[in-house]
Amino acid sequence: MARILLADADAFFVGVARLADPEGAGRAPLLIVGGSRDSRGVVCSASYETRKFGVRSAMPIARALRLCPNAMCVPVPFKGCLAKSVEIRDLLKKFAPVVETASVDEWYMDLSGTEGVYHHESLHTTAQRIRQAVHQATGLTVSIGGGTNKLIAKLAVDRAKPSANGAGGGIHIVDAGAEDAFLRSCTLADIPLVGPKFQARLTARGLVSVEDVLRLNEAALRQWLSDREARWLWNRVHGIDGGSVHQRETARGLSRDETFSKDLHDDCHIERELLRLVTRAASDLRGDGLAVRTVAVRIRDWDFRTRSTQRTLPEPVISDRVILRVARELLGSLREARRVPARLVGVRLSGLLKSWKADQLSLFTTPGASGETARDRRLSKAINGVREKFGPKSILPGALSALATLRPERHM
Repeated sequence: MARILLADADAFFVGVARLADPEGAGRAPLLIVGGSRDSRGVVCSASYETRKFGVRSAMPIARALRLCPNAMCVPVPFKGCLAKSVEIRDLLKKFAPVVETASVDEWYMDLSGTEGVYHHESLHTTAQRIRQAVHQATGLTVSIGGGTNKLIAKLAVDRAKPSANGAGGGIHIVDAGAEDAFLRSCTLADIPLVGPKFQARLTARGLVSVEDVLRLNEAALRQWLSDREARWLWNRVHGIDGGSVHQRETARGLSRDETFSKDLHDDCHIERELLRLVTRAASDLRGDGLAVRTVAVRIRDWDFRTRSTQRTLPEPVISDRVILRVARELLGSLREARRVPARLVGVRLSGLLKSWKADQLSLFTTPGASGETARDRRLSKAINGVREKFGPKSILPGALSALATLRPERHM
């Protein structure tokens, strides 16, 4: 019988921010992580005390402050979050033979076949020991859900999480054979990937809870849903999930974005902000010993319309020069399609490989197929060395300096 646990860090970004600034954020019960008080960005995370006022993730910071005016606002401690995420993952590997990083603050563990190792103790007891070890080693707390597959573990961890009203005990295990009773206590909105639009369609048919769907057979569902949707939903409400826990050695992607204090009109000023983000992302990429194949750029216009485009290169790259060139071209295509004031720009680097694997892969591709030379790689690694010694702003692309000298932006 499969034994799957999901560890989900409690208010992860808030916890890391408090550890990073114990005298400031660490003393603030009302804390919002996402940006400064005058930021036009959104809430990344909020302390449980702040959530009592109705503050939620993805809410504009300005609205969050209207709900909770006494809250302290701090930026997201990206590097601290990545470091703590790796620290927790490495610790979990001591308890489970396979650990999958689902996100920066979620980790699946497959403990199938380890009953003898744990002297046949209950999964709940094992989860307790894992939870205590994480807190002692990192200063952060995790909630743990468990069951016979990833779906049940995900639903269970939601029951274990603390909430604004203090509910949640930190651990919730669904024993083998108890899945049906557990699922009948869930709503369809609890099921991962049942988003607001799908939920509205189901509600219109009188389907709100898992039990509502269990009264129907798959053929009846097909009268209202596509064959693919009906099969997917039928499987979920019956607790069927064929996904297994896979250990990933590298992150799926690395993102950086910036919400501007005022909308930007001029292409040069938007490009300048993009270059700052790309420079940070590429430096962090190399610092983690990674190379990238796919570069994506997104832009959010003044009317909150978000657009994005991406390009996959023929071979992995690490150099600022190549990544900046691709990012500029992608931004140019987005601006050409719709040239209106922008409130946010962002970059995402994905298709990541360990740098030594990228070097091996390049042996089997056209030399310089992505436009990167051996000199580019040596120069980029040297730049990282300078930044590590003298600070991240000690050496920057010349394009940033040139753009910074342009005349002030003129509004259309």
